[in-house]
Amino acid sequence: MSHGFELDPGTPVGVLVPRNRLLATLNRALLSINQGVLTLSMVALLLGAAVLTSSVATRYFLHWSTDWQDEVAVFLLVGSVFMCCAYVQSLRGHVGIEALAGFLPDAANRLRMLFVDLASLLFCTFFTWKSWALLHEAWVEGQTTSSSFAPPLWIPYGLMTAGMGLLVLQLFLQSAVRILGGEQRQEYSP
Repeated sequence: MSHGFELDPGTPVGVLVPRNRLLATLNRALLSINQGVLTLSMVALLLGAAVLTSSVATRYFLHWSTDWQDEVAVFLLVGSVFMCCAYVQSLRGHVGIEALAGFLPDAANRLRMLFVDLASLLFCTFFTWKSWALLHEAWVEGQTTSSSFAPPLWIPYGLMTAGMGLLVLQLFLQSAVRILGGEQRQEYSP
């Protein structure tokens, strides 16, 4: 059983909720944030595609040199990728190799999944801390890219930090749910 496909595509997000009331409240809040971020990230991807398309068109048809489109598109793409990580994790949609899952008994598989969640939480917490350090350095020193457009580097570092922070919250929530007693089914009401 792969975590990426446990959720039936027709099942609305948020049907499984933690039994613990505090974690259930955090789950609802994080779900709302993740869905809002997902919408903004979809818009950012569309804008990135439009920027790259206009860049190609202006270079080919008008022979204009463009120095801002590439960086804007990269910032939009980097932001949308990092900001959506928590949403994808909430669905357990990240790529995983589950060769052992079919061979292990249920209890051992639950322990394996808890270990993977905790290891991911530790790694992502470290990554978030380093992202904060990069963001702070870029902000304090006024760092910019080396191009003639020279946008500030705190923009991509800020998006990376925010996205990884949301991912850490999601991993913490999933680890806490696994440790404190799991999830229960709840009727979906939009």
